Amino acid sequence: MASSPAAVGSRPNRAVLLTVTCLGQFMVLLDNTIVGAALPDMQHRLHTQLTGLQWIVDAYVLLVAMLLLSGGVFADRFGRKRVYLTGVAVFTAASVLCSLAPSVGWLVSGRVLQGIGAAALSPASLALLAAAYPVPQERIKAIGLWAGFSGLGLAAGPVAGGVLTDVFGWPAIFLVNLPIGVVLLTVGLRSLEEARNPSAPAIDVPGTVLSVLGVGALTYGLIEGGARGWTSPVILGSFTAGVILLAAFVAVEARRSAPMLPLRLFRQRLFTVSNTAMVVVGFALMGSSFFFSQFFVYVQGSSILRAGLQTLPVSLGMVIVSPYAGRLAARHGFRIVVTTGLALAGLGLLALGMVHADTGYGNVWWRLGVVGIGFALTMSPLTGAAIQAVSPQEGGLASGISSTTRQIGAVLGVAVLGAIVRTRQSGGASFGSGLNSAFLAAGAVTLATAVFTGLWLARSKPAEGSAAPHRPTDPDAVTTSNEASANSR
Repeated sequence: MASSPAAVGSRPNRAVLLTVTCLGQFMVLLDNTIVGAALPDMQHRLHTQLTGLQWIVDAYVLLVAMLLLSGGVFADRFGRKRVYLTGVAVFTAASVLCSLAPSVGWLVSGRVLQGIGAAALSPASLALLAAAYPVPQERIKAIGLWAGFSGLGLAAGPVAGGVLTDVFGWPAIFLVNLPIGVVLLTVGLRSLEEARNPSAPAIDVPGTVLSVLGVGALTYGLIEGGARGWTSPVILGSFTAGVILLAAFVAVEARRSAPMLPLRLFRQRLFTVSNTAMVVVGFALMGSSFFFSQFFVYVQGSSILRAGLQTLPVSLGMVIVSPYAGRLAARHGFRIVVTTGLALAGLGLLALGMVHADTGYGNVWWRLGVVGIGFALTMSPLTGAAIQAVSPQEGGLASGISSTTRQIGAVLGVAVLGAIVRTRQSGGASFGSGLNSAFLAAGAVTLATAVFTGLWLARSKPAEGSAAPHRPTDPDAVTTSNEASANSR
């Protein structure tokens, strides 16, 4: 029998649970941005090229993207406390491995383990929180704090990464997770109560394996193609294998009674359009963010610490604007807010594509800020649109798929934009010129998606009860659906 919400404990215990889950999510989100600040130092100390840096980022994001949905199912079936603490343990141990890595290969292996830990930790933390706060208004406040800690992690990453790397070197950005992980394990083992959902669907092992291998093969081809040659047998073979594996994934998912990714959901235009746009958001945001610190260090000659501070406008723009995005969508409809956000982000990226070594920071920071504000306006409403497109019982699944599509876009963004830079360099262009081409490409794709969503995204506002998550896995999705329901009354 499933554990009741009351079984989670008293209000003091709920306060401890709130602290533990928020701190765990903070650690995961901090890792998303702190690594970017340390990439120049990694390249110097590990004697690697751009390809190595791409693997350091994409090895982590790929595993998170492909295992996020399975992580939520694991938590429901085998116990949310167990999966959460296992995720914390794996993530913490992997962080130590990363800090001790003597080479890029070892660091990439550690990042793979970090991705596995994060894919278990993040959905389990939100599932624990949702079960502990059964009253809707209390749950909204608790999840608001959880999402707020996520924002703090994103904002703190560039500054913390710049300071730690400048003083101690890149290994310090991973060691910062060790004390956090130890505290979470110590307190969590003593204070968290187990809860599970015995009626949760079975684990889709074939779908999970095929998705990881398929997207991984495509990513390998995109990252290594610039170095090995786009027509080399290895690269052509990786692209071919990726297509075959993903086709097999679609075939398997279409026949399973409880698939990881129910393909029938994509028959809904709103669901398909919103997730397509979310892929582009991940593509352009993560793909361009990968190069921000490198631009300031290698093109403009900043120190690593200063570069971390200089990238802050993106994170601050997202943290400040994100809480209002769901309310704006509830008031004005998804189409207007998402189209406006994508247009702003696209224009900001195009503007970044025109900066150069002599461009003063006073003429750069606002471009970064526009990018952050634009993407902040898109993520929460796009997840809300995906949730509205499905039944209330599938709201949690829809939010998880939305988060997964964003992560898949991030994997492809780092790979494709990196390939653009490498191709330009191999043709004799400077690194700065390659970055300009990457930013312009990301901006053009984002603007094209703004037009696409403006034409095809349903002109509708969230309806009451249409987006109540059953098993939420994404903070933006939850805050959007709750704000939408409150505003539609």
